[in-house]
Amino acid sequence: MNPKQNISLINALIRITLGCAFLGWSTAKMAKKPYNQSYFLIALLAGMKIAEGIVRYCPVVALYGKKDAIMPKFQHNHSQSQSSHTPSSPKDEKKDSTSSREVAEMMEQFSPEKIFSPEDMKK
Repeated sequence: MNPKQNISLINALIRITLGCAFLGWSTAKMAKKPYNQSYFLIALLAGMKIAEGIVRYCPVVALYGKKDAIMPKFQHNHSQSQSSHTPSSPKDEKKDSTSSREVAEMMEQFSPEKIFSPEDMKK
């Protein structure tokens, strides 16, 4: 798979360097206290940062880059009845069905077919 690169070379080198540092630190701590799961979580996150630096693709940056295309459609006025979350009128029920439709549209935009090329999907 070759997703489109969305981080710079300097950013990738920083991710690899800090990922290796945190991976080494958490591995050393796990050697002393293997029962502590927080070090294992840090090791997984550090490995993820190393992988992001190697392939120069970050899914969070990709989502952030697409937020401008998504967010204007889905902004709601929060000044209306923030306290009640249950629909009390047919108008509120219509809003709930509309929001579920909007969520379905948003999920379609983040399908793997749109992120990766067709050649990558075949591999």
